[in-house]
Amino acid sequence: MKTLLLVCYFATWGFIPHLLLLKKRPAATLAWLWAIVFIPLLGAFAYFAIGTDRLKRQRLKRRNLFSARASRQRVPASTTDDATTLLVQALPRRDRQFLQLLSRINQLPVSSVESLRILRNAREFYPALEMRIREAVHHVHLEFYIWQGDKTGARFLQLLTEAVRRGVIVRLLLDGVGSHGFAENLLAEYKQAGGHFSWFQSLDPKRMRFFMNLRNHRKLQIIDGVVAFVGGMNIGCEHEGLDAALGDWRDVQVEATGSVACELQEVFADDWFFATGEKISEPGFYPVHPGPPRQPVHIVLGGPDRRNEPISKSLVSLLNEASDRVWIATGYFVPDDIVLTALELAASRGVDVRLLISAKTDHPWLVTVGRSYYGHLLAAGVRIFEYSAGIHHAKIALADAHWAMVGSANLDYRSMRLNFELNLLFHSRERNGELARILEQDFDHCQEIDPVVFSHRPFRQKFAEAALRPLSPML
Repeated sequence: MKTLLLVCYFATWGFIPHLLLLKKRPAATLAWLWAIVFIPLLGAFAYFAIGTDRLKRQRLKRRNLFSARASRQRVPASTTDDATTLLVQALPRRDRQFLQLLSRINQLPVSSVESLRILRNAREFYPALEMRIREAVHHVHLEFYIWQGDKTGARFLQLLTEAVRRGVIVRLLLDGVGSHGFAENLLAEYKQAGGHFSWFQSLDPKRMRFFMNLRNHRKLQIIDGVVAFVGGMNIGCEHEGLDAALGDWRDVQVEATGSVACELQEVFADDWFFATGEKISEPGFYPVHPGPPRQPVHIVLGGPDRRNEPISKSLVSLLNEASDRVWIATGYFVPDDIVLTALELAASRGVDVRLLISAKTDHPWLVTVGRSYYGHLLAAGVRIFEYSAGIHHAKIALADAHWAMVGSANLDYRSMRLNFELNLLFHSRERNGELARILEQDFDHCQEIDPVVFSHRPFRQKFAEAALRPLSPML
């Protein structure tokens, strides 16, 4: 038996050439190499499940077959596009240049909204989404990472089923890893009514699908191509604070109307095509918006199919742009060296840099890893707040008094490079101020990390942080 295990262990070293040929970042390569060699069998299995880039290659190949943006280029530019251009040109020169930089990074044009509303929790988001579903006349497109099979999930499924029965086209796209506990038989009534459903990437060992990596972490909802919701919220009772073990759940979603809804429709259409092979290109899904744009916004779209890591670069650009303050809230904090350096430099030049990190999460080891980065940040002047009143799942970034970004991406390796993520950046003093007030309230429920006290934490905590930190690129 021992001989067999030894043979199997050395056989797993066959993954090493594959790992080297992927040409990952050196830190990620070393982390996986460390896992394969020093964690017998389990390290190799983890690499097979979450370390390969098989989905990346499949998606790139399929994207060559269809792009919602390319299919819409034949439509003449609308007056809304011209109005958005004028809106951007009216901005101060530095702000205009910053938007142009992000447009190049993300390879997407600057868009605009007619209205933008901040939804501070599920108690505001769920009623808003329910109302829009009830009012839908043409289509409802929903994309979530997690959809629970609880009473909240059942309530929304009933709403979708009712929409289908009155003639609305409904498509529901879920991630197979995030929604692994959701039984597909719960969709029976919805499907029977004519509703469309697909897994983005299912986890099904019976079909030889073991890959847990490269998840669709986006939360995107589009109603009639007119209204779009973007943020960090999923569907489940825990978001309404109904899970006693988790407590209150803090999160943020934004509701946007205007031309950005059509831009976000392209995101959904590309994801739906990857999952199903069905093209969503009919003009009815991309209506012209006659109303005047009021604020410029920009879609920050991340994923392993985008070569230049736009989520990470957009965040670093935001940190470099700030001259007064940068406040960031994140559910998970495992930064790469680039983001870590940008945070330190911003604080070192006198910017008020604050991090709000959830101390209570569904992945406690990530908190331990995140704390291994605190020392350098505190030394540079970054203020760190740990939220323990409940789960703080919001992903918010504020820069100075007019830039704000809300979405699905955390400050960790997975969000920066592995997951399909979606953020929305907007230029608005009013919305920036509203989010700042929300964060100020959250800071009051946090424990600020004191540099002196933190430096004297027990040795066992320091050792745990040091031992887990090399695994950062894998988490």
